[in-house]
Amino acid sequence: MKFYKNLYIGDTVKKPERLIKKLKCHKCKPGFLVIAYMRDTERLEICSSLLLAQWYYKENPPCCIVGLANGREEAFALVEKIAEDALAATGEADLVQYLAQSDPEGFSAKLR
Repeated sequence: MKFYKNLYIGDTVKKPERLIKKLKCHKCKPGFLVIAYMRDTERLEICSSLLLAQWYYKENPPCCIVGLANGREEAFALVEKIAEDALAATGEADLVQYLAQSDPEGFSAKLR
């Protein structure tokens, strides 16, 4: 499981290093959400850490985890922050392309 090099972390997330370690071991924490780039749909998705603990994602992890949030509202705020950063940097609202430019390893499927 890859993590974005400039990982977006919500304000209420305490000890993100510990949460990253748990995610890598496929441990779940209820109420904890991740923003992930999914290779098959080529877009960002907000999903629960419980989803990533299922057997399918153990064998087929998301391409890159971009953000960590503690709750739904915080996850939406992080996506809004990513959109603001993308708009300020590129003038466009293509979030995946913006993230791929700064971390090409995690988004190799998107770059053409």
